[in-house]
Amino acid sequence: MSDTQGYDIQGIELTDDSYTVEQGLVRNKYRALDADGNTVLKGKQKMLKMKEEFPFTDGDGNEVFTVKAGGIIDVAGNYVLSDARTGEDLVVLDNDYSLLQDTWKIRDATTEEKLAEINSRGAMVTLARNNVPFGGWIPHKYEITDQEGAHVGSIDGQFSLRDRYEITIDDASSVPKEPVVAAAMVIDAIQGH
Repeated sequence: MSDTQGYDIQGIELTDDSYTVEQGLVRNKYRALDADGNTVLKGKQKMLKMKEEFPFTDGDGNEVFTVKAGGIIDVAGNYVLSDARTGEDLVVLDNDYSLLQDTWKIRDATTEEKLAEINSRGAMVTLARNNVPFGGWIPHKYEITDQEGAHVGSIDGQFSLRDRYEITIDDASSVPKEPVVAAAMVIDAIQGH
């Protein structure tokens, strides 16, 4: 099992087992709420950048980490999560693009060891979301697993005008929470749903 302490981000500590991610009125702008309804994390996609970039701040607006695409217009590729205060690359969000299943791996930025995986549930739902008119209105449902494939939690989309996700982490002993919550926002923004 991995030690999640190695993935601590300066200035933020997510300790709850569930979070709500809400999309703002402005597209690709998000906030994560803890169980008490407090904003603990905000992120938005920087527009007009050659490489996609998502700066994240804490509830008070202090920058805590950034997620940047590894390449230009990187629909299926790597996104590196870096600590804003230390500049250290912590994890990589790796998208394995498929028409039948959305798969995201969370890997150690140095060793490339897989820490977790986020998989969409249901090939037919994923196919419909990607190919049917108004398919983007079908809520996402993902399962989060650890490096051995054991269940860790889920990301469940809620039907609403603005995207809304309930993130539940049943067992985070080996999976760092910050990259999972950030991944929910980045996945939604990148896939345009």
